[in-house]
Amino acid sequence: MKRIFLMGSLAAIALSSCVSLSEHENLQTKYDQTSRQYNLTRQELLELKEENAELTRQNQSLNAEMADIALGRTAAEAAADSLQRRLEQMSHHYDTTMENYIQEVAGKSRDLTRAQNLLTARTKELTDKERELQARQQELQEQQEEFQLQRSELLAKQHQLEQEEAATKAQLEAKERELEAVRNSVTKALTGFADKGLNVETKDGKVYVSLENKLLFPSASWTASKDGIAAIKELAKVLEADSSLNIMVEGHTDNDAYRGSTAVKDNWDLSVMRATAVVKLLLQHGPGINPARIEACGHGEYAPKVANDSPANKAINRRTEIILTPNLDQLLRAMKN
Repeated sequence: MKRIFLMGSLAAIALSSCVSLSEHENLQTKYDQTSRQYNLTRQELLELKEENAELTRQNQSLNAEMADIALGRTAAEAAADSLQRRLEQMSHHYDTTMENYIQEVAGKSRDLTRAQNLLTARTKELTDKERELQARQQELQEQQEEFQLQRSELLAKQHQLEQEEAATKAQLEAKERELEAVRNSVTKALTGFADKGLNVETKDGKVYVSLENKLLFPSASWTASKDGIAAIKELAKVLEADSSLNIMVEGHTDNDAYRGSTAVKDNWDLSVMRATAVVKLLLQHGPGINPARIEACGHGEYAPKVANDSPANKAINRRTEIILTPNLDQLLRAMKN
């Protein structure tokens, strides 16, 4: 009986430390019921012992009843044995149940640990992603701010360039009008020489005054003719009145070989001498012309207007060109700024 009580106590302790409160209460209730039944049975055994003692004392008088009591005692012991076996079965069932429960709890604990580890990993991953997203958003915001700044700067620069372009265009148009006025002035001044081999035209932003040699120089000479001097004189007046023009004098010949006996040996020399002769005439009849405005060069036969394949074409190529160009220094400075 003490062994049964001890096992019940151990079961109660195990229940209180390993199972949930509700399961513990259920098992406690079952145990209490079994304990009460055991106590009742134990009480019955005590009573039977007392009766057995009394029967022993009364053995002489109660011999007939002894068999009945013996049978009752046997039945009680059988019941006790049955209860003992039942208790052992219940204990075994309890041990099995507890073992299964502990294994289940351990499995769920492992599952919970894995779930917690997975949750921790996912949380860290989400945190890293969130930091990365915040960094990307910050970077994007900085790029947008930089873009807006650059856009504002570009718009300001565009506005400035548009203003400069408009100003430059206005200045170019003014220069074109000025150039056209120069052409008109030169044409008007040299009207009397138009049919004598003089031509005035505007090309590439410049005024070209082309004087054929039949007007300006005798053949193989760099001494100006009377009509040539008169034309240069009228042109000098126009150039003297407009100090904004740069002047380039170019001498040209045909491809007929020139063989001189002086320092002038070939068409190169002849074209240069004619160009410098015109420069000197311009400065002579236009003393207000700054010599720094004038350049002279000779091209010889190497810049023909037409092919040197006929006398008429050769006459066209034998010419002196006075090229008038507006001074664009101020305009160029404005464009650079």
